[in-house]
Amino acid sequence: MRREMSHSTGVLAAVSLFLLLAACAVQTVAAATPLNQPPEGFTALFNGKDLAGWKGLLKGPYDNPDRRAALPPDELAQLQKEADENMRAHWSVVDGVLIFDGKGRSLCTAKDYGDFEMLVDWKIEENGDSGIYLRGSPQVQIWDTARTDAGAQVGSGGLYNNQNNPSKPSKVADKPVGEWNTFRILMVGDKVTVYLNGELVVDNVVMENYWNRFDLQKYNGRPMFPTGQIELQNHGNFLYFRNIYIREIVSAEERLAGFVPLFNGRDMTGWTGNTAGYYAQDGKIICDPKKAGGNVYTAQEYGDFIFRFEFKLTPGANNGLGIRAPLGGDAAYEGMEIQILEDSAPQYANLQPYQFHGSIYGVVPAKRGCLKPVGEWNCEEVTAKGRQITVKVNGMTIVDADLDKASTPETMDHRAHPGLKRDKGHIGFCGHGDYLEFRNIRIKSLDAQQ
Repeated sequence: MRREMSHSTGVLAAVSLFLLLAACAVQTVAAATPLNQPPEGFTALFNGKDLAGWKGLLKGPYDNPDRRAALPPDELAQLQKEADENMRAHWSVVDGVLIFDGKGRSLCTAKDYGDFEMLVDWKIEENGDSGIYLRGSPQVQIWDTARTDAGAQVGSGGLYNNQNNPSKPSKVADKPVGEWNTFRILMVGDKVTVYLNGELVVDNVVMENYWNRFDLQKYNGRPMFPTGQIELQNHGNFLYFRNIYIREIVSAEERLAGFVPLFNGRDMTGWTGNTAGYYAQDGKIICDPKKAGGNVYTAQEYGDFIFRFEFKLTPGANNGLGIRAPLGGDAAYEGMEIQILEDSAPQYANLQPYQFHGSIYGVVPAKRGCLKPVGEWNCEEVTAKGRQITVKVNGMTIVDADLDKASTPETMDHRAHPGLKRDKGHIGFCGHGDYLEFRNIRIKSLDAQQ
């Protein structure tokens, strides 16, 4: 909203107390991070009980995504049945851990994914070798760094099959064989960032389409598949996985429908304005008034579009979504501002209808009752198509307005809104001095469909 308004006995006792406190601390940490329970914003790919949500990898040559996609449905079904039987024979779940016995084929997600953030714990044995296939293409490497073959000494986490772009991790961050390691993998477009045990080892590197090299005439220069399955690869040795989580940024369905990410989850590339007050952290854009207020905008301009994002409010939080806005001036008047507001807070008891969450500020009121409680994530979609603006929050349409009708003979706030006549501009978050978080920001341009 716009803000217009005995010595040995003692030692033994101390040691005993220390051990007791340490044990309690360990129990507290364990209780705070239960096995296979996803952190906020993530979904568990592995439920810790069985192989639900997974399928077996088809035998070669159908490990190639294109060849797999070209199979007739009946043949694909038969091959998948055989692959699933192989999966059940060699992959099992023991005490919340996914275990491979070293004798079968790789394991695949039953669902395809587009842009995502993935968390996974993994453990190998001596001379172990594995990897994580992204969108059906190899691979984020896993191996025993004590091996003397194949360059394993560089460490795990590298994009092993890259030929033109970096393939090695920047450092060795592996724990000793037999201990659990954790990957955080961020894939946006064809670029991959990998953290291993909290250390950045791959920094926004293009992942090449591995399948190119087998048919250069057909695939040469072709980038990564836009969507595909995630695979836990094996090379004939025991493997262990747990805590496998995913957060979709642009889903496979959205990718195929033409959506692209506007935020890469790691920095403010593609944004302009106050990139100090708005900064990237843990896959989110943080609006932090302690680092100054103001607005942050997409570097690119958009006319007609479908814009989707998620936001989390704090008590009384006040922000806005500027659309078709110039970089200068007040977005609520020089462009349009869609309200982002915790409008049930006591200080907003006397709002005007056009000031509630989702309203086009000063112009069109929004239906109420759509917001989740403070501290929970909300999903919002704004569609701008010509003179029609539609706003949906958590699946509810709260604004569906013709701008000409809404401003004739004048706007609800009786003020001039020259931005209503703009047919193109930047999209941005408009800060009003409160802390908020945003994530999963994506857009589908409709400009070419006019």
